[in-house]
Amino acid sequence: MKYSIIIIFSILMINNSIQAQYKPLYKTIPNQIIVPNEEREDPYEDILIVSKVTEPAYQYFRVKEDTIKRPCVVIYPGGGYFILATSHEGVDVAKFFNSIGMNAMVVKYRIPNDKAQIDKSIAPLQDAQQAMLLARTNAADWGIDANKIGIMGFSAGGHLAASLSSHYADIKIENPQHLSLRPNFQILIYPVITMKDFGHAGSKENLIGKNPTESQIQYYSNELNVDSKTPPAFIVHAKNDDAVPVQNAYEYDKALKANKVSSTLYLYEKGGHGFGMKNPTATEQWTTPLTAWLHERKII
Repeated sequence: MKYSIIIIFSILMINNSIQAQYKPLYKTIPNQIIVPNEEREDPYEDILIVSKVTEPAYQYFRVKEDTIKRPCVVIYPGGGYFILATSHEGVDVAKFFNSIGMNAMVVKYRIPNDKAQIDKSIAPLQDAQQAMLLARTNAADWGIDANKIGIMGFSAGGHLAASLSSHYADIKIENPQHLSLRPNFQILIYPVITMKDFGHAGSKENLIGKNPTESQIQYYSNELNVDSKTPPAFIVHAKNDDAVPVQNAYEYDKALKANKVSSTLYLYEKGGHGFGMKNPTATEQWTTPLTAWLHERKII
């Protein structure tokens, strides 16, 4: 019993330490209904899961405190718009970017919740836009090259990143300086792209409900909202993904190229879904061709 208490106390201390590393995304959260903060962090196998996020926050990872302006990537972890996999699709990824000379921000965006948001469908997109706004607003102080700020998302976080890439001009937050919220590039890892039949049923229901309108389906089906100014993309997917079909990647890649937007599609034969940076079935991890892509585009 004594040892159980010690273990529980240690987990609570670790969770509190992790929580303390995040900063609020807003001074005043838009589209909010005040509810008790029930956010929690739980280990699941070898990853950390965050659930019930109603107060969005971010953690910033800077390569070095110096005067060099570096590229930055804003990262949205996945989790079906139900939880956030903040370790292997968030913090671990930010540390990788630091290792190749890029700053990074991990965003704990709100989980869509009718009890905590006036309109749950726009809450994650608001948070994605706010993270971009913070990166642009603080670029000088945070050591960021304001012309090299990209976004990255995994699974449902990939849907969020693609939504910002598609709807960067549809501003849903306060932006008094009218700064551009268009990312300079997007990186999508096994992304949910569409709200149509080949998307992900759980993400769809969690974001826009059981009975969405046709306009909601159209708005959040990102392959239908690409234009010539959508940011260039690097997309990763496994062909045997049985959670989010690879057709999501195919259709988005096709839409980008139809609009003459540069798109690189990196496919694994196997790997399934949710592998993060390390596909156990592959000899080469996607971080290698991604790094080459970033060099080719002169981002790093």
